[in-house]
Amino acid sequence: QVQLVESGGGLVQPGGSLTLSCAASGNIFSFNAMRWYRQVPGKDREWITTITRGSRTNYADSVKGRFTISKDNAKNTVYLQMNSLRPEDTAVYYCNAYLSPYDYWGQGTRVTVSS
Repeated sequence: QVQLVESGGGLVQPGGSLTLSCAASGNIFSFNAMRWYRQVPGKDREWITTITRGSRTNYADSVKGRFTISKDNAKNTVYLQMNSLRPEDTAVYYCNAYLSPYDYWGQGTRVTVSS
């Protein structure tokens, strides 16, 4: 069983930055991929970014150039660096770990972008 714990959410002004962390109970190097998603009330969960076991990354167009995913295998932690934040980035952000054939989810951390 994999447990994921997100942290780092909070209130930030438009144009500001925030870094989210996702600490995993297992060895993240063994995971096929780790991803970040976000969800706004009343909407489907939106995929944001993926980092593979081999550290290849991919981003949704809505965050490309502003967000960066990275990982520290030694700390079993994945990060989401978010820059140039906009009010429309306000959401609950979820960490996901894919260990074939299973998906694991964290409990989410709330990010609010507002002046």
